[in-house]
Amino acid sequence: MLHELPLPLLVLLHSALQTFALSLPDESNLNVISKPQQLKPRLQLAPESVQSQIRASNTSSNGTITGRNGTQFVWVLQDNFDHTNFFDEFAFFTGEDPTHGTVTYVDNTTAFNSSLAYVSDRNTVIMKGDNTTWLAEGAYRESVRVSSKTTYNTGLFILDANRAPWGCSVWPAFWTLGNTGTWPASGEIDVIEGVHDNEHNQVTWHTMANCSLTPSADLFSGTLATANYTNCEAGGVDNLPGCGIIEWSQASYGPTFDAGGGGVFAMKWDVDGIAVWNFYRVAVPQDIINGEPDPSNWGTPVAQLAPDNCDIEKYFYNHNIIFDITFCGDWAGNDYATSGCPGTCAQRLMDPTNYNNATWDINWVKVYRRQNIPTVVNASGARKLRSLFSALGLSSVFTIISLLY
Repeated sequence: MLHELPLPLLVLLHSALQTFALSLPDESNLNVISKPQQLKPRLQLAPESVQSQIRASNTSSNGTITGRNGTQFVWVLQDNFDHTNFFDEFAFFTGEDPTHGTVTYVDNTTAFNSSLAYVSDRNTVIMKGDNTTWLAEGAYRESVRVSSKTTYNTGLFILDANRAPWGCSVWPAFWTLGNTGTWPASGEIDVIEGVHDNEHNQVTWHTMANCSLTPSADLFSGTLATANYTNCEAGGVDNLPGCGIIEWSQASYGPTFDAGGGGVFAMKWDVDGIAVWNFYRVAVPQDIINGEPDPSNWGTPVAQLAPDNCDIEKYFYNHNIIFDITFCGDWAGNDYATSGCPGTCAQRLMDPTNYNNATWDINWVKVYRRQNIPTVVNASGARKLRSLFSALGLSSVFTIISLLY
């Protein structure tokens, strides 16, 4: 198979493998190549960093993708948050709820001591609202809001969750928020959001002026949250809501999502726009399971903000990942009377048994970054390399070579 590869590619391969061999300790052998140590990739890459890149190679995706402008790239794993590190990598928010919920966000010590945050015996990450304390009317219920310590500018964000919070008066979200300027100066992306016993997830973007959705069935399968409303501007003197898309699936939020064992949500944020997919537990793509995500194989997103009418780089930057569970507030409180839920939101809040389903149960969150592939590696060469490296037990070295450019 080697003779089928272009000469420049063979030279590049030979050089990379030579450098790799020299970087190994004396006691190393071939088995080490297929079981490299797992380290986070560097943000700035250079040939002299080959050793650290090879150690990181088992976190890389081998799926070659072509962007809108024809550039080929792969998604390379940057961060993996699971039961081993989640609560080390996320900070607990303890301020007042910006959405005016009747909630008290607790610190990490209180959350752990009150079992509002913990790792389950199934090695999953649990975050929940208090479901044991009876409250006087008007009192606030304790809950959790956490933000990633890492700040992101673009990426592929994938959440694998067994359960997501729901219930009358409950308002959870999985989202990213810009940490620069006054909201929404650096943008907000709501990937999972809903209230009460809703069955349909809503994806929403909040931006400054002059960003809007491009309504097209070719771009997304969901429905505009408000008919014919595409303006993503939020806040201001008119308290604008941003632009939202409601998923068509009745299992994308609420009791049906939980009953089906949850599933996977993916949000792709890059120069081609911001898109969201949702997969039932039994329909999660194999490339996600394998750690080699390829959104080009996932079909039409349920929601997408295209770059045609919104400068993605201008309106979205310096984001942190956030999970929260609030109660009542601007959305769940204001529309409680028309929700079909009993009593009032304040009355609902008093009984802790109403919050048995206000729980995040998370297997992992993975963040992939986009890495362009050098032009010397064309699609045919990439396939041949993957086949060759697989036979040699070096299935990830292809990505390492691409990182040298």
